[in-house]
Amino acid sequence: LECKTSAMSFYQKLKRFTNNAFPDRVPDRYRELMRVSRLWRDLKHRKWFGFGHDTELDPGEGGLALFCPACPQPGINLPPDWKALYDSNSVTRQYVIDGNFTAQHMKMNKPEMDVSLSDGKGYMVSEIPYQSHLQQSVDNKERSTCSNHRAINAANINKSNLQSTGIGATACAQHGCFVPHSVVDFQKGERYMNTDYSICNALSYHSKDITTALVIYDVGCQWSVNFGSRVKSSSSLFLPSGLEIIPAVGKFHLAAHKLSCFPRYSLNFVKGAGHLDGEILETLWAPFNKISPTARSMTQAHRQEVYDDHMRDSNWKKLVGIG
Repeated sequence: LECKTSAMSFYQKLKRFTNNAFPDRVPDRYRELMRVSRLWRDLKHRKWFGFGHDTELDPGEGGLALFCPACPQPGINLPPDWKALYDSNSVTRQYVIDGNFTAQHMKMNKPEMDVSLSDGKGYMVSEIPYQSHLQQSVDNKERSTCSNHRAINAANINKSNLQSTGIGATACAQHGCFVPHSVVDFQKGERYMNTDYSICNALSYHSKDITTALVIYDVGCQWSVNFGSRVKSSSSLFLPSGLEIIPAVGKFHLAAHKLSCFPRYSLNFVKGAGHLDGEILETLWAPFNKISPTARSMTQAHRQEVYDDHMRDSNWKKLVGIG
């Protein structure tokens, strides 16, 4: 995890440890290594999260994932009477959405042979419900009327050899922790049907009775216009009742927007935003770009497990760093 080493590089090192003079004489056990490593990873995480000795207990969506220890989560890190103790404006969710187009995924030759061990149990969303959502959603082909945002304007570009052109994620804006069960695959560019699914899952995660959420997105000025209507018209998108969403744009990307966006979407004018820059996900993508070439040709299930593992490790390092 720390070195972002591919399984093949690790295996070649083991071969040389076994016989440095004639590594080609070492029996080929690469296939066994790949299979056992997936099983070991799954068993280890189920044990860590309390499901290792009860095979009938389902972890549920995001049940094998860590989240931020500092962000307010009713029932997790807030007292039972938190609504009487704290002002509702001080207990808010602050999220940032962003995409990574380095994390591509090639089409599988035999997808029916793929076996998933923990689909939707980590940070990436469950595959079947997500694909059902995409099939039911209306493809919004309108181009951005504000900044010439490359990801949005590329939403109509199709790459036939790719199953996924990248991934989109939601993370807490203050500490940079990935939100469990909110990472989605892109089929073209950053289409709203993709990002809507990510942010709805994130806003529903341990947020009961929280009334305000700050959502920072590179094209928040465009995305937020019809977000509410898209949620209402969808059978697969849900938001907590009574939740007010405050859209904003990250400080770096805001410079490329129209002047009229500055007073409306600048974090400098959002009450309670502090000194957020809204660009923390950009820093989280850098380590993932090291594993993207390896994950590009994996099966869908294996790729999901690898990304979940690295996101879990990223959140763990944030957790111990905060402490």
